[in-house]
Amino acid sequence: MPHAWRVVVLLIATTVTVSGCLWRSSGDGSSGSTTAPDVGACRVLTPADAAHPSNATTPEPCSQPHTAQTYAVDSLPSRFAHASYDDPDVAAYAYRTCTQQFMAFTGADDSLSMRTILSWAWFRPSTAAWDHGARWFRCDVIGGGAQSPSYVDLPTTTQDLLTGRPKDSWMVCAQGATVDGSVKVPCSEKHDWRAVTTIVLGDASASYPGDQAVQARTKDFCSKSVGAWLDYPVDYDFGYSWFQQPEWDAGNRRSVCWARTGS
Repeated sequence: MPHAWRVVVLLIATTVTVSGCLWRSSGDGSSGSTTAPDVGACRVLTPADAAHPSNATTPEPCSQPHTAQTYAVDSLPSRFAHASYDDPDVAAYAYRTCTQQFMAFTGADDSLSMRTILSWAWFRPSTAAWDHGARWFRCDVIGGGAQSPSYVDLPTTTQDLLTGRPKDSWMVCAQGATVDGSVKVPCSEKHDWRAVTTIVLGDASASYPGDQAVQARTKDFCSKSVGAWLDYPVDYDFGYSWFQQPEWDAGNRRSVCWARTGS
């Protein structure tokens, strides 16, 4: 699993179109420092920054343009005291924590967190700091996802930004003939598709049912769900994004349904 997992990411997904606990400390987490960064700090990050396992970008005032905000900093449990830097269990632990805290901080529920342009990236200490015993990780809200060529600026704070009915500028839509391979954009921009619902495929204890079962169940549900969302038109197009076993093993139990809106 890559270190910079986002909520609406790892779109290794197959998409088909068919008719019809916060831990605070001082410091900025700079390279070589064992001191954890501050919760609430804002930064100007790029997709290239989010692709690295650690980050020492200097915080900016949140009143200034920024594309990321730290919403959680946590210390790893003692069982990771001697873990390797790229231990996949560390990544899995950070994924679960950052996902839960992302929803708590922004106000998103499980479905909404997969239908927003906002996502998150996590960072661990530098290799030098890790070798000196640093075992914290940082979760940042970012204004984009894995397929974004750049990130959008965020408001002064992203806390509770997705509470209630979020603005279209924070919801994810797509431009393209099909959802698969399309360009993901905020729904406030011209788009062809909108992510409208999600399907739950199993509870936390369920084992992966297999690619064929996941795709079939997703297709069937999305056909009905999108039809209902569009108020049962005679003819309509829908798409869906389903996720495979690596995402399932990391905790994702949902697929995303898309409606062709042409607006």
